[in-house]
Amino acid sequence: MKATSNGVFQGDTPLDFALPLAILQICLVVALTRALAFVLRPMRQPRVIAEIVGGILLGPSALGRNHEYLNTLFPVKSLTVLDTLANLGLLFFLFLVGLELDPKALKRTGKKAFAIAMAGIGLPFIMGIGTSVVLRGTISKGVSGPPFLVFMGVALSITAFPVLARILAELKLLTTDVGRMAMSAAAVNDIAAWILLALAIALSGTGSPLVSLWVLLCGAGFVIACVVILPRVFAMMAQRCPDGEPVDEIYVCATLCCVLAAGFVTDTIGIHALFGAFVVGILVPKEGAFAGALVEKVEDLVSGLFLPLYFVSSGLKTNVATIHGAQSWGLLVLVIVTACFGKIVGTVVVSLLCKMPFQEALAVGFLMNTKGLVELIVLNIGRDRKNSQQVLNEETFSILVLMAIFTTFITTPIVMAVYKPAKRESKTEYKHRTFERQDPSDQFRLLACFHSSRNIPGLINLIEASRGTEKRQGLCVYALHLMELSERPSAILMVHKARKNGLPFWNKIQQSDSSNQVVVAFEAFRQLSRVVIRPMTAISAIHGMHEDICESADRKRAAMIILPFHKHQRVDGTLETTRIEFRSVNRRVLERATCSVAILVDRGFGGSTHVAASNVSSSITMLFFGGKDDREALAYGARMAEHPGISLTVMRYVAGQNSPGEISTVDLNDGPDSKRIREDGSIKYEEKVVNNPVETAESIRGFSKCNLFLVGRSPEGPVAACLSAKIECSELGSVGNFLTSPEFVTSASVLVVQQYSTEKRSTPRHSTMSSGKVAELPAGEMEEGKMEV
Repeated sequence: MKATSNGVFQGDTPLDFALPLAILQICLVVALTRALAFVLRPMRQPRVIAEIVGGILLGPSALGRNHEYLNTLFPVKSLTVLDTLANLGLLFFLFLVGLELDPKALKRTGKKAFAIAMAGIGLPFIMGIGTSVVLRGTISKGVSGPPFLVFMGVALSITAFPVLARILAELKLLTTDVGRMAMSAAAVNDIAAWILLALAIALSGTGSPLVSLWVLLCGAGFVIACVVILPRVFAMMAQRCPDGEPVDEIYVCATLCCVLAAGFVTDTIGIHALFGAFVVGILVPKEGAFAGALVEKVEDLVSGLFLPLYFVSSGLKTNVATIHGAQSWGLLVLVIVTACFGKIVGTVVVSLLCKMPFQEALAVGFLMNTKGLVELIVLNIGRDRKNSQQVLNEETFSILVLMAIFTTFITTPIVMAVYKPAKRESKTEYKHRTFERQDPSDQFRLLACFHSSRNIPGLINLIEASRGTEKRQGLCVYALHLMELSERPSAILMVHKARKNGLPFWNKIQQSDSSNQVVVAFEAFRQLSRVVIRPMTAISAIHGMHEDICESADRKRAAMIILPFHKHQRVDGTLETTRIEFRSVNRRVLERATCSVAILVDRGFGGSTHVAASNVSSSITMLFFGGKDDREALAYGARMAEHPGISLTVMRYVAGQNSPGEISTVDLNDGPDSKRIREDGSIKYEEKVVNNPVETAESIRGFSKCNLFLVGRSPEGPVAACLSAKIECSELGSVGNFLTSPEFVTSASVLVVQQYSTEKRSTPRHSTMSSGKVAELPAGEMEEGKMEV
């Protein structure tokens, strides 16, 4: 085929030329796989299932039954170009997979995880060899003997490391004992599978056994040469790419060329180009900005456009129609049962011998049974080996592809059924769900959430203002870093940093990027103040992020959750949307949280850095209209007023009839609410009688020069009712919307408070799988790098 056409106006049909046909093929497969992924999302299936199924649907199993469609969109003459593009994308994707695996972490893998990995490889490999004997006697007659045995053993013993990480993230099990054990064992399994696959490819070559020996020896020599040379080269590149500076383009280009060169060498040796790319990916240093820059340059183009072509290429070789008759379907059942039995039973038995609880052992067994892209790679390599004798024929190939789909599909629902970490939570009584309480001397627990370093200064200054006095038990703050788990491969790198050897995501020894600024800020604040700060991190998809927040508040028995508003202040003072998805997270937390919730609209509260306690000088205005939320905001304001640098003005609005505009100042020390406000001094309390919303608005504008407004989300009473005209953000309530509207000119931040009430949310709707997703670094253990889960 020629590359490009002269256009339809000159009589050319674009689909008869390589480039326009490849463009159409890419667009078709991307659209279909993304649509299937959207359909399967409610079932919590990983995207690889949609991609494999999409490839099969485009092949002869479904749409390909129409020969006109097949000859038009996937003609035989286009398959060489299609396979070349698919393998080029796969080459760089395997480089990304190598980036996910850290050899240093593998060295520190515990004996328990290593034993589980070996059991998860050994038993299914042996049973795969046994199954291959049955297949050779039935539907696989004439195939090459030893290579077929090894390929079957590898196909049944593989665990898809990236797919497993995605499933664990979806089920919020990454930082549980089950998640850590499964990930460690899967990493060992992944390396072992590639070694076995190299052995299988070497054995499947033509010629004498001496040729296979040469292939193995040259492959081993290539790996040794890479291990000796490449780490030094990459370390030199990484040293010349300082943090905070863009990575020089020459280093990225050199690394990608190195990937291609390694692929050429391994293909020349005879063990497939993918091995070279995978080895290079493993050897790239994981610390610093260099690895992140490589991922950023490669992943979107490769995983978004080129990699889906590999699933089409695989789907075109899969014809489910070849599985016909009772014998073939019986063999499919045999392969599925053998694969599941070998992997699950082997893993469970060794896990029980390692004194793991049965539920956890069973969950690890099903998780280790996950297949995925690596499984397809093994099968396609076996399918394409047609030198002297075929290794996998069309029917056997189709059976093994269906086995991979089935075993991966059942993983999520079965793990959800057999393992429910929510049942294992602490039964400690959860007394204080609000700030308003009878005994204000009890310890206050805050769950302070943030998305990025932009939220840190205002949040720390708010915590500083909330710490109270030495007379009380103090303030305990859980600082929860909310991180989105996207569909990108680099998200798994982020996951590893959260769970690697039990270290938190922002461990300063392992991290040198922007997250290090976060831990430095909180560590400095913890040392300078009397507040107990416990950093935590939650890695979630946006649609499940609220579950992590609510579940963390439950487990830590927080009295209040503080959320950042979904807008940030621009230089000109207006509020600009950061990400609209954060708004839905805030709304769901307000609906489902089992404690009080506050949303912070930060306009630079306290400045751009942490203000020392001796230098704090802030004016806070609490607008009181009535109702539970206003009382909660008042109780929080009273706590803040205990700080020597905080001055609190409580402005109460009363609907009047005859005396509009009157303001009276009252000393609350002698009033009935004195205990609620302050015990050792006075707070300025003003009461204003207003007749209409205009008077109320003008009165509020008089406080525009304060540093922070404190308001309830749902104020009650006739005055508040008159304010509820246009509400743009329902999560802020009527008063909060007025204070954040463009018409209200102020530099003051706004804290909107909602008090927990059983009447509002009688039945909290949390996912049963949401515990254990948050990694925490307890106070006092930041240097040691221990994790509390």
